[in-house]
Amino acid sequence: MTVLDWLLDSDPSVRWQVLRDLAGAPADVVTAERARVATEGWGARLLALRGEDGQWAQGAYFPGRGGDPDAGPSAEAGVPDGQAEAGGHDAPDDGSQPWTATTYSLLQLRDFGVDPASDQMRRTVALVRDNCRWEEGGQPYFSGEVEPCINGMTVGLGAYFGQEVDGVVARLVSEQLNDGGWNCWAEYGAVVSSVATTINVLEGLLAHEQATGGSAESIAARRRGEEYLLERGLFRRKSTGEVIDPAWLEFTFPTRWHYDVLRALEYFRSAGGPPDPRLAEAIELLRSKRLPNGAWPLENTHPGKIHFELEDGDGRPSRWNTLRALRVLQWYGNGAHP
Repeated sequence: MTVLDWLLDSDPSVRWQVLRDLAGAPADVVTAERARVATEGWGARLLALRGEDGQWAQGAYFPGRGGDPDAGPSAEAGVPDGQAEAGGHDAPDDGSQPWTATTYSLLQLRDFGVDPASDQMRRTVALVRDNCRWEEGGQPYFSGEVEPCINGMTVGLGAYFGQEVDGVVARLVSEQLNDGGWNCWAEYGAVVSSVATTINVLEGLLAHEQATGGSAESIAARRRGEEYLLERGLFRRKSTGEVIDPAWLEFTFPTRWHYDVLRALEYFRSAGGPPDPRLAEAIELLRSKRLPNGAWPLENTHPGKIHFELEDGDGRPSRWNTLRALRVLQWYGNGAHP
């Protein structure tokens, strides 16, 4: 079995993206396969776990008490110089948090590539818009809350699912730090950026720009944020060249709020255009992780309660990481083939 055959022998959420990005399938074939995401496999399974009010686990960012009686609130928080991030809002000591509430469920459906125009998603998003409120201040879901990391996710989801999030975009632009990135601790005095916060904001701004054209201010902010990552080669300290956090060199999926090099490379691939020369070392890291069978492994799975498993575990070949790695290398022009 070739790597391409192995990737195609999978869930519709993987298969349709392989057909589009790697196999060069006709558009009608891709569209038909994508339509299956909402009705079969992981997409249908995740949609079936949604509550009648449109929420998962009765919460926006973390489960409500009725959704998971053992779940305590937690969220991403940044630290100076983009070092390893640990959950805020009283996160457990082991760094885990539940990944079952509405935000991470919608992010997973977006990663699956569910068609936002499908009946299932139109109903779901309307219910989220009408019923879901942020734990931090009771704001309507697509109005965002106070943390830029979470607001970056909100903008990305709003752009994908056709919701108006211009106010959240404007807030993010106003919160950009002097070094070009963002940090969820800025309101508490942090003046240097966090890569985890920054990648979440960049993904949101890019999705909004691709959906709406963006504004001159949001486009400029996004490009400054890209420079923040590129100046560090995606994983090195600007001051010393040292690796900031070895965990960033391990590739996980789903990424949740966390940062790693493959996530950053996927962002730059999505942004399009010719690859920046400063990505070269990150690309070599990506190539070095390819297994003898042509796949990439799953690494550094982030602990916490989930809806269901997508892969066979860390160290095993990962269809998601293989798909993502191959399309990055295809964009970069390394001649990688499935």
